[in-house]
Amino acid sequence: MRPHPHSVTDPDARINWRILKHLVPYLLESPYRVLLALACLVAAKAAVLLIPFLLKHLVDSLDGAALAELAPALLLGLVLAYGAARFANVFFGELRDTIFGRVTERAMRRVGLQVFRHVHALDLEYHLGRRTGGLARDIERGVTGISFLLRFFVFNIAPTLFEISMVVGILLFNYGPSFAVITLAAVLAYGLFSLRATEWRTQFVREMNEADSASNTRAVDSLLNFETVKYFTNEDFEARRYDHELERWELARRRNRLSLFALNGGQALIIALAQTAMIGLAAWQVKDGEITLGDFILINQFMIQLFLPLGFLGFVFREIKGSMANIEKMFELMAVRPQVVDRPGAPDLVMRGGGIRFVDVDFGYSPERQILHGVSLELRPGEKVAVVGASGSGKSTLVKLLFRFYDPQAGRIEIDGQDIAGVNQASLRGAIGIVPQDTVLFNDTITENVRYGNPQASDDDVAEAIRLAHLDQFIAALPRGGDTLVGERGLKLSGGEKQRVSIARTILKRPPIMVFDEATSSLDSHAEQAILQALREISRGHTSLVIAHRLSTVVDADRIVVLDAGRVVESGTHPELLALDGAYAGLWQAQQRREKSPAISPV
Repeated sequence: MRPHPHSVTDPDARINWRILKHLVPYLLESPYRVLLALACLVAAKAAVLLIPFLLKHLVDSLDGAALAELAPALLLGLVLAYGAARFANVFFGELRDTIFGRVTERAMRRVGLQVFRHVHALDLEYHLGRRTGGLARDIERGVTGISFLLRFFVFNIAPTLFEISMVVGILLFNYGPSFAVITLAAVLAYGLFSLRATEWRTQFVREMNEADSASNTRAVDSLLNFETVKYFTNEDFEARRYDHELERWELARRRNRLSLFALNGGQALIIALAQTAMIGLAAWQVKDGEITLGDFILINQFMIQLFLPLGFLGFVFREIKGSMANIEKMFELMAVRPQVVDRPGAPDLVMRGGGIRFVDVDFGYSPERQILHGVSLELRPGEKVAVVGASGSGKSTLVKLLFRFYDPQAGRIEIDGQDIAGVNQASLRGAIGIVPQDTVLFNDTITENVRYGNPQASDDDVAEAIRLAHLDQFIAALPRGGDTLVGERGLKLSGGEKQRVSIARTILKRPPIMVFDEATSSLDSHAEQAILQALREISRGHTSLVIAHRLSTVVDADRIVVLDAGRVVESGTHPELLALDGAYAGLWQAQQRREKSPAISPV
């Protein structure tokens, strides 16, 4: 059983450090840039380690008798060398970030595209259960987290550990074990405390992210259903639900902030104790004449330089853990496998005439919800076949199976003798055009929404598709014409106008097989007749599958198939089925009575 797309992560679970292996390919894509950035890193660290020695010699050279004997040129050289080391540290650090920035930006782009493609590759079942707002926020945080991991894991953790080992070695070699032991003990205590405390804090980071995703999902869902909220005057209800999610987010952030205070306080205490011990020991040895004042400055400078990156290392470690908590969701998403997949090496669908066969097809969305029972149906090349039946009889399910959004549990579907389960999905869907019952448009212009049927189409082809869909007069009446924005999900257009855009899309695609799923359900009678005539024109010579509830729209079909409770109960032409006086005749008579009965005025 695959995980729900937004199942709550166990807050006590440990971070999966194996996530880091996913970063290696992005580093290997630009090996020369990575090596050059590492060279800049080494140069910057060398300058940092040189600064305390330059300060020591400067201080010692300024001491009384030594100052009188010191050549001005040597003093100037020490001062210039100190300034150069300071500049080199900053310069090479900035150069490193600039060079490596290309690697991180490319990685963010690649990961974002990979996740985007993966989500589109998932099957319809996943997308019916997803929560758009939370999913978008999880992807955004995951992509940003990968950038952080790439930069800071490579250029902060490993270099800081290297610098610590160098400082401990220098102190041990030059000043004996006391300073080295204090430094090493402080670093170990700091590291262990940070590790344990950060592991403890991770649960609050996860809780905060869960609350953030939930509040974002609630906001997006409410805004997408803006009209429904208005219809039922539920603005206050929506605000209360959103505030409930924000309250969870506020509480999670508060816990996160308090845990951060505890972590920072403990780290500061360890650093303060270590620095106090080091400075005290150094001051005592200066008093006893064991080391010079320059040595005291060197030790103090090393302590400052060591604990600055060590303190930053604590921040980096916390942020890395936070980033890994962030990208866990994204990798969970990447681990979801679609239920409908192409077979290895699946060939393209080869179109010969566009004949379709459903052979003994059984299908159910779940074991408790069986929809189709042994359905067999054939559409000969160029034939127009209509499928009719009561709501819930399985008409639209046939379309989903033909597009291979689902695979049947039994039986097979063939196009020109090829089992569609054995061909790749892209070629299959490229051969089929659809005018769906519920048309959803992109938040773009009318023209670009039509062009979506064939992004490579010329402006003349788009204009012709608009004309055939009887959309040209409507567009001509708009102040901005075809450049009019349709709004999110096409909310600025009526149902009929959206359906005409959908029809124009399919006209522009001109596939060998056409599917009309209640294609005129949102049109008035006059517009319906005009559109039906256009559909007859564009579908001539194409195999057409028409899903219809209004029987008057399919009386001219070459064959009408009647579904009842997922079974084919009748098949024939309109006159033949009426003559049978069976299920189809009953549906026809019921619709004729409804159309002839007087309209009931709304209360």
